[in-house]
Amino acid sequence: MEGPYIEPSRLSTMSSIIPVALPQTPYNISVAPQNLDKIGDQLRDLVGKPLGEKVLVVSNPSILKQYGDRLQTSIQAAGFTVETCLLPPGERFKTPTTLQKIYDAALRMRLERSSTMVALGGGIIGDMTGFAAATWLRGINFVQVPTSLLAMVDASIGGKTGVNHPQGKNLIGAFHQPRLVAIDPMVLKTLPPREFRAGMAEVIKYGIIWDDTLFSALEASKRLDQQRYISDDLLQQILTASCQAKAHVVTQDEKESGLREILNYGHTIGHAVESLTGYRLVNHGEAVAIGMVAAGAIALSMNWWKTTDFDRQNALIEKCGLPTKLPEGLDHGAIVAALQTDKKVKAGQVRFVLPRKIGQVEVTSDVTPQLITQALQTMA
Repeated sequence: MEGPYIEPSRLSTMSSIIPVALPQTPYNISVAPQNLDKIGDQLRDLVGKPLGEKVLVVSNPSILKQYGDRLQTSIQAAGFTVETCLLPPGERFKTPTTLQKIYDAALRMRLERSSTMVALGGGIIGDMTGFAAATWLRGINFVQVPTSLLAMVDASIGGKTGVNHPQGKNLIGAFHQPRLVAIDPMVLKTLPPREFRAGMAEVIKYGIIWDDTLFSALEASKRLDQQRYISDDLLQQILTASCQAKAHVVTQDEKESGLREILNYGHTIGHAVESLTGYRLVNHGEAVAIGMVAAGAIALSMNWWKTTDFDRQNALIEKCGLPTKLPEGLDHGAIVAALQTDKKVKAGQVRFVLPRKIGQVEVTSDVTPQLITQALQTMA
């Protein structure tokens, strides 16, 4: 497919290292062009516990076809032994059954506790590879090489790993921090427009929960629905500001006991929409966009924020080509019922992240089923 052109010489001045300064498991997020060709050296240069010689790369067929040779060549050139494990693409395959494929590959390769799993792909590959690494031999090294915008700005950072249960998204999981997150902005050139838009939902989220400057920068862009309309400077701001926000929150609250809950803005109802549509009709970013509109409507009905901020949020979501309405025929009662299986339920109460203004949110358990239903009715 035709992708946007990003001048290599321009990108070469836009590299950055963002530390995730966790006390026990610190690591860096490296954002640099041609990072795919530098992975081997970066693995050798990791500070702390040295890596063993065996590396298992987990990906899906299409991504491995595009980027696998470069990644494996770099890793092999650094002296590692590399094998691959291919998983079928799609959220509906993010299951314990598919996870078994990674375990089988790890057994064939005789991975040891010093070995490493590398996730080459989007958020689904990263989540599943991370969970496999967390549970193989009670925990081995794990490296994220995200290839989608959504994974770059969100899913690859913070150590959340897991698979889905038929009754809910990511109900089976573990916290397992990567040793490195290596982002190569150049791979976004081949990302399908719909997947780019999905990533923009998470970027908007960071603007709402944390960074009003990022939000305003997005508003100032004429078009956001395809990467080719986004300037190099804005792309760099999107990547660095989002990663910095995620890194800061994770550093303050690694295991989601407090502040980290704000990262779930839009995800509560979003996850229910994904689950109820069988992970086929809407992708994760589209579901988060729907969830943000719903959360914004709930906040508006509770007088938590101004109508002007609600309208700004929805206008930016629409500018990114993301949905602001529920999928046709989706039962409101089923959504409310599905929320009871959400990971964020405490003492039977669903915890919502709701906005106070652009750049500030709060977590509350005071959202009644009636408020949820009223918000959903405005989105039919």
